[in-house]
Amino acid sequence: MDLFKRPRRLRTSENMRRLVRETRVSKDDLIYPMFVVEGLNVREEVNSMPGVYHLSIDCLLEELEEVQKLGIPGALLFGVPEPELKDATGSSAYREDGLIQRALCEAKRHFPDLLLAADVCLCGYTDHGHCGLVENGRILNDASAELIARTALSYARAGADIVAPSDMMDGRIGAIRETLDLNGLEETCIMSYSAKYASAFYGPFREAAGSKPAFGDRRTYQMDPANSLEALREAELDIEEGADIIMVKPALAYLDIIKEISSRSTVPVAAYSVSGEYSMIKAASQRGWIDERSAVLESVTAIRRAGAKIIITYYAKQLAVWLKE
Repeated sequence: MDLFKRPRRLRTSENMRRLVRETRVSKDDLIYPMFVVEGLNVREEVNSMPGVYHLSIDCLLEELEEVQKLGIPGALLFGVPEPELKDATGSSAYREDGLIQRALCEAKRHFPDLLLAADVCLCGYTDHGHCGLVENGRILNDASAELIARTALSYARAGADIVAPSDMMDGRIGAIRETLDLNGLEETCIMSYSAKYASAFYGPFREAAGSKPAFGDRRTYQMDPANSLEALREAELDIEEGADIIMVKPALAYLDIIKEISSRSTVPVAAYSVSGEYSMIKAASQRGWIDERSAVLESVTAIRRAGAKIIITYYAKQLAVWLKE
């Protein structure tokens, strides 16, 4: 053995490993996703996502206070409207007195320094569960992008620092940027779901958000999991149209995509560790098959190592505690 080549010298103790560690995860990298519902004093656990809750606005404020105390920079809000408010055009998504609009107003009033992001999509607000308008079974692109831009505008007016379009309609980033700028909201940030794949890992989220499609699937607008060059094109187009942050979703099954995009991107890259990733770790840890803390820390380190600067994860609060320890 060549005695001059011993990489293990740099692994001999925890302090040595800390000293030479190449990738670090910080609470500063995290965004906490949350589900908002109507009512008062509502805190109902999502069946397929233990530890994740439907929260009425008053309970949301309590959670946001904890998020702020933990030093997490911000939260991503999803609205879960009552079924009777859903219609073919998702009109409750862009009502000025809509659920997310009211939640944003209250949250910004109580926590002015906390970054508030709002998911912008129609799927949770339409009676058919698709992310855009439907005509004869076909998802319309341009008409849907107009409503997506209208929704983003209403969220920004309500106090969103970041609007996060997740619909995957072509041209919607440009439509949102133009709409925001024309209405004096040029400082509102756009975090685009640029490479959002048609993934099997969204199942628990669809239960939480009540957004399962009533017919068909979303493969005509979400990306084919087999494609990678397409993700680069999507990211480049979104940056050209005015996206400030671009996102890859899901995270763990698409680390190669995060790596490719982050190596080329001129804007920060976010990765969404989605509901299925969360629920798999949670379920396995509850059965004693894996150590939850170790698995989560390893997973987010891999996401960060691949190049994501921002990690959206349901484990954000727990991670902030673990990272401090």
